[in-house]
Amino acid sequence: MKKIQEAKISGKRILVRVDFNVGIENGKVKESFKIAAAKETVDYLLARGAKVALLTHLGRPEGKVNLEFSLQQLASDAELILCEKITFVADCVGEKVKEALDNLQDGIVLLENVRFYAGDEANDADFAQQLAENFDVFVNDAFSASHRDHASVTGVAKILPSYAGLRLQEEIHEMTIIKDHPVHPAVAIIGGAKIETKVPLINNFEKTYDAVLVGSKIAMEAKEEGLVFSDKVILPIDYAEGGLDIGQETIEQFKNIIAGAKTIVWNGPVGKFEEKPYDAGTMAVLDAIVASGAFSVVGGGESVEVLEENNLLDEISFVSTGGGAMLEYLGGKILPGLEVLS
Repeated sequence: MKKIQEAKISGKRILVRVDFNVGIENGKVKESFKIAAAKETVDYLLARGAKVALLTHLGRPEGKVNLEFSLQQLASDAELILCEKITFVADCVGEKVKEALDNLQDGIVLLENVRFYAGDEANDADFAQQLAENFDVFVNDAFSASHRDHASVTGVAKILPSYAGLRLQEEIHEMTIIKDHPVHPAVAIIGGAKIETKVPLINNFEKTYDAVLVGSKIAMEAKEEGLVFSDKVILPIDYAEGGLDIGQETIEQFKNIIAGAKTIVWNGPVGKFEEKPYDAGTMAVLDAIVASGAFSVVGGGESVEVLEENNLLDEISFVSTGGGAMLEYLGGKILPGLEVLS
C-alpha cells in the first residue's frame, strides 16, 4: 500500500476517512476507542503543515439528512479525545467545506455524516468527485470501513493521490501477523451471530490455528445447519439456561485451552453479554485471555465494548477497530479500500 510517509503533505488539504461510527447516549460518546484511533494520523499530518478534514459515517440515515445521526453531536467529545480544536461543517461537500478550509487557522475540520448522501453507499462517481474537489490528498485511516466499496472509501481514492494512514497500516501489520505467522499454540475465539459470515473465518483459522473456540448464537446455528468441522473447532458442550450463554463446563474447557495459548484472536462475545447473568461466559473468556499472557488481538464492536466497559483495553496486545472488515480480511477476502491504495 501507498503510505502517508511517502506523501507530500506540507500545505496540502487532506481528506481523512475515519470511522467515528460510535454509540451516543444523551449527547455523549459512549465509546471513545474508535475516535482515539485516529489521533496518531491526525497528529502526523498537522505536524507537517497540512490542513486536515475528517470524513466519517454514523448510523444508518439511509441517504438523507437525519439530525439523529449528525456528527455535530460528536464534535465536543472528539475535541477532548483528539486534543485538537474542531470546526464542524454541516456538510461534507461543496462551498461550506471550501470556506471552512480557507478559514482554518488551527485544529481540524469535522465534516457532516457522509451517509446523508445516497451517493456514498452507491459509490456514485459524481458524488466521489464532489467529495474530492476541495482536497489535494486522500488518506484512508478507517480499516473498519475498508471492506466497503463506497464513494468515501474507494471512490475518492481513485480521484486523489491516496495513502494509508498510520492506524490503517498498523491494523494490516497486526492482522497479517495473526493470519499468516501466529506463534503456537494459537487459539481463535469466535462468537456473535450470523454463522454465514463466520464460516470463512473459522475455515481459515482451522488450517493454521491449534484450536478454534466457537460460542454464542453462531454455535447453535452451526449445529442446526449440520455444519461439520475438524476436531480443532470446539463447539459448546453445554449452555446456560435459555441458551443465551455458554455453560459452566464449556467455560472451564475454554479457559483451559486459552491458558496454554501463545497467540489469541477474539472476535465476538460468546453469549448475550449485555444482559446478566448471560455475560458470565464472555467475562470468563476475557479474564482468561488477560491472564494467559499471550499475544492477543481483539476486534468487533461488541468485543471492544466489553473491553472498554471493563477498562481492559490496555490489557490486550492489539485492539482492532474492525468488525466486519476484520472478519473479511482474516477470512481471506480482498478489501476494496485496501486494494485501491496498492
